[in-house]
Amino acid sequence: MWPIPAVFVLLLISGTAFAYLMGAVSVLSFVMAGKAQFLSILPQRIFAQLDVFAFMAMPLFILTAEIMTRAGVTRSLIDFALSVVGRFRGGLGHVNILTSVFFAGISGSAIADSAALSRTFVPEMVERGYSPYYAGAITAASSMIGPIIPPSIIMIIYGGLTGASVAALFAAGIVPGILLAVSLMVLNAVLARIGNHPGGVAADVPAFWPSLRRAAPALLLPVVILGSLVLGLATPTEGSAIAVLFALIAGQFYTGLSWRMLFDALDATARLTGTIFIILAAISVLGFLAGQMGWSQMLAEWVESIGLTGTRYLFFLVGIFLIAGMFMDTPVAMTLLIPLFAPQALAQGIDPVHLGIVLCFNLCVGLITPPLGKCLVVVAALTELNYWRLAYAALPFVVVQILLLLALAYWPELSLTVPRLAGFSVN
Repeated sequence: MWPIPAVFVLLLISGTAFAYLMGAVSVLSFVMAGKAQFLSILPQRIFAQLDVFAFMAMPLFILTAEIMTRAGVTRSLIDFALSVVGRFRGGLGHVNILTSVFFAGISGSAIADSAALSRTFVPEMVERGYSPYYAGAITAASSMIGPIIPPSIIMIIYGGLTGASVAALFAAGIVPGILLAVSLMVLNAVLARIGNHPGGVAADVPAFWPSLRRAAPALLLPVVILGSLVLGLATPTEGSAIAVLFALIAGQFYTGLSWRMLFDALDATARLTGTIFIILAAISVLGFLAGQMGWSQMLAEWVESIGLTGTRYLFFLVGIFLIAGMFMDTPVAMTLLIPLFAPQALAQGIDPVHLGIVLCFNLCVGLITPPLGKCLVVVAALTELNYWRLAYAALPFVVVQILLLLALAYWPELSLTVPRLAGFSVN
């Protein structure tokens, strides 16, 4: 079997796209394992992996975010957040976090949040007297709120892979997302007091009511999405179509939408959706091999042999997914690891919605954790900051996020209360 890691390393060094790398290694693994006769049904298996109704919501939510971003919603959200918390010490740090909360209801992606907000916040915070590395660190850390507060792209992927209700996952992400925002704001307040960060100047803070009116269409978008899902008026896919329609109408409220803007939004949506789906297709080949080789059954037997059950198994998964998140793209890690580890967790009675929130949160922590934290990479590239100094500045935020992750794993009610109140069937 030695050619498999050799080919993997060779393709990795050569810069081959990850989807093609995984596909090539998976096909080689079939041959080396003596399972080449099953290669003839791979097209069917790949199609079955992608032919999931929940996945249809993904491109529509991405399109919603692209439309709203091009319509100029970012500035209105920043102004509204500034009117709410801008007067406090460390006010721009609070504004950064609160804007990520508002932006989460639009984009559903940490990478998109960090890219959109780093260009705006980091220069402005530096101009007001903040350290550039602190400004970059809090921007990267707060962007993690994006995939937790609904709508969330990775929750759609998880729901498609496990069959868990995407609407229940969206409802379950509300409390963890708010807790994350509050935790980051408390830490920012403490660090602002220690570092004597500047407070907002009253003359620079926008008036509350005009800012609220300006931001209202963007703030209503997640309400429309969640309301339609929680009240049972629409499925996640139908809700995503409603979101696109709402974004088209709301876009006229801001800068207006030209045909060029719509074309660019559709082009960006197609590119990102294609990237995610080709990764799902490539890794589905490896998942099929895992089923043929009985890897899940072997994992289940090993877990039982060492007594990893219930909460202990969940904490074991926290460690595995935390390490994976440091090195792998979130959709890649999700698609590769969920089919392998989730069945055993569900067999032990762990609620699929609780498991989904913990694992999605888990992988998102890796986005701001070295050595390959994607949000750190984006912020460092866009602001021309040294990556490792930025990663060091982000460590306090990483610690807070890991502590919250452990709390979410230990207390399922933090995730399941809202779905239960909304009428979803959870344990």
